[in-house]
Amino acid sequence: MDRAHFRTRIKFCGLTRPGDVRLACELGVDAVGLVFAERSRRRISIEQAALLRHAVPPMVSVVALFMDAPVARVAKVIEAAKPDLLQFHGNEPDAWCRQFGLPYLKAVPMGDRAEAGDAPADEARLFGPYPGAAGFLLDSHAAGEAGGSGRSFDWSRIPTGLSRPMLLAGGLSPETVGAAIAQAAPWGVDVSSGIEASPGLKDGERMRAFVRAVREADTRAG
Repeated sequence: MDRAHFRTRIKFCGLTRPGDVRLACELGVDAVGLVFAERSRRRISIEQAALLRHAVPPMVSVVALFMDAPVARVAKVIEAAKPDLLQFHGNEPDAWCRQFGLPYLKAVPMGDRAEAGDAPADEARLFGPYPGAAGFLLDSHAAGEAGGSGRSFDWSRIPTGLSRPMLLAGGLSPETVGAAIAQAAPWGVDVSSGIEASPGLKDGERMRAFVRAVREADTRAG
């Protein structure tokens, strides 16, 4: 990828308060993630989702995150929150993910640094089962987790020359995202716990610092 004029996309995930959503959008993030996974500490209700959706201005994408949710649950969230993209963290097959008529991102668990391998993972093995995915989110979470763990993984395991957009997650923060961009050159970065005061409650200063760190990393890469 020629990064001379490239801008790393930013997604803030796990937002639960309208004020945090508004600040994220004012800072210029590309997407906000709303979590509906039952096991997540950042899970919101459908009623909250509708309220948060109203805080999102045009030109900012809303991403709804699920993990092995019933079809009816996903359909209700789509009706209330009107997301632009869906994001799946469970064992959902490609055909299941595509049935809702919206583009989707598939989260791929990469383990953590304790599980680091000697060579990059194989793109076909990681992404082959999901030909319909608009892109992939690589995270440190283990299978069965919804992300937001705050742990990183070995970025050298990311395949090079990916054919579809890749979002990098897992342990990112204002302090680490610059190095992540320099090494992994992702299409976008996804952060949750790294900009929080506590689960689901974002810290305004860390939100600002994260965006600033991404922009500075892009400037250095260009």
